[in-house]
Amino acid sequence: MAERDAEPQSLDEMAAEADAIEAEQAEEGYDELEALRAERDELKDRFMRALADAENTRKRAERDRREAENYGPSRMARDMLPVYDNMRRALQSVTEEQREAQAALIEGIELTMRELISVFGKHGVQPIVPEVGDKFDPQTHQAMFEAPVPGTKAGDIIQVMTEGFWLHDRLLRPAQVGVSSTPAS
Repeated sequence: MAERDAEPQSLDEMAAEADAIEAEQAEEGYDELEALRAERDELKDRFMRALADAENTRKRAERDRREAENYGPSRMARDMLPVYDNMRRALQSVTEEQREAQAALIEGIELTMRELISVFGKHGVQPIVPEVGDKFDPQTHQAMFEAPVPGTKAGDIIQVMTEGFWLHDRLLRPAQVGVSSTPAS
């Protein structure tokens, strides 16, 4: 038989040892529980950030899609403006005599011009049509020259060379105008 090195423990000693073991296990369990809570909180934070990033990406993609839809055709629209300008000048230069002699041709050009304006409107291209006497607005007008004109105030539009255009809420091309300078006394 084997000899026992330890002396028999009393019930109180055994209970104290059991309590110590239980307390140690409880502390280990508490530490493990705290570690799991910290890991849970970190994962929850990462998940919330990932959700926010996904939402921001969705919003950015939607905004980019709208911008591409609204402003994507700006290059083509800008390239079509000289066509509009030339047709407008052609129609303005027609005399009454020419209008009577070439009625069908002039009517065809006018119909084409109306169709071009209609297509511009469908795609958000709107004209800026300043009038002589309007106040110069540097946000929508481009001053091509300044001249003193009696009977006008400085900054009044005295001539309109070309109309300007908006593409939705962006300036596609400013209206080109002549502006009155302060008349000499």
